[in-house]
Amino acid sequence: MSGCGKPCARTQAAPKAGRLVTEGSPQDFDSKESHAGRVQAMFGRISRWYDFLNHFLSLGLDIYWRRVLVREAEPPEGRGHIVDLAAGTLDVTVMLAERYPQARVTAADFSKPMLEQGVAKVKKRGLEDRVATVLADGRRLPLADSSAACMTVAFGIRNIKPRQDAYTEVLRVLEPGGRFLILEFGSGKKRILRGIYNVYLNYLLPLAGRIVSGDKHAYQYLADTIRAFPDERALARELLDSGFETVFCLPLSWGIVNLHIAEAPRNGQR
Repeated sequence: MSGCGKPCARTQAAPKAGRLVTEGSPQDFDSKESHAGRVQAMFGRISRWYDFLNHFLSLGLDIYWRRVLVREAEPPEGRGHIVDLAAGTLDVTVMLAERYPQARVTAADFSKPMLEQGVAKVKKRGLEDRVATVLADGRRLPLADSSAACMTVAFGIRNIKPRQDAYTEVLRVLEPGGRFLILEFGSGKKRILRGIYNVYLNYLLPLAGRIVSGDKHAYQYLADTIRAFPDERALARELLDSGFETVFCLPLSWGIVNLHIAEAPRNGQR
């Protein structure tokens, strides 16, 4: 955001529901070899298999985890604007729209093939009038300042580098006192989980990815990012250092997954 000592104010209108918006989308990164470019291409390759492998590899628990996220994301009086970041194939987006029929939901992701898979779900459920999809980098969202009551990201924040840029953008888009909910795998450092994590990340995830999608490297990348992700205390410190006012963590399934909930300052200062 050039020309400003702090994030520049933005006042653009919210994306319209019912169509895939590509204006201002991340068509070009600094290089095809950049982290963002590689991740964008990878998700494009595995988009057709993404939902199946999520459900298969989690034994269906991912559906429960997402439902908890959606339940905790309730906007004031069930109304307002909810933004789902790194929305992928829109599982969380659809759940949000169905649970909060008075709310508007915007799904943002930088992989067009993933969003296209999700748009089919939106149309199948007749939610086109309340769900907008936008092709956008989570660090540069085409959304106005203080325009969202709540923002969510499920299993996506670890793919954004640097994460602090995404936190800054979330704080810009959130209303004062708005909440940011991060659903992400735990660190696997607890003794009871260590053996399960080692088998899952070292063998099962890459093997299943290779057999089903034909892309072993994509699922090895996902395993590596899960392993490298900070534990709940370190992530809380990241969020607080970035400007969030309060942060707490809700462990799910014995800490296999954590739901992190951060609140933007109520006084509007960022």
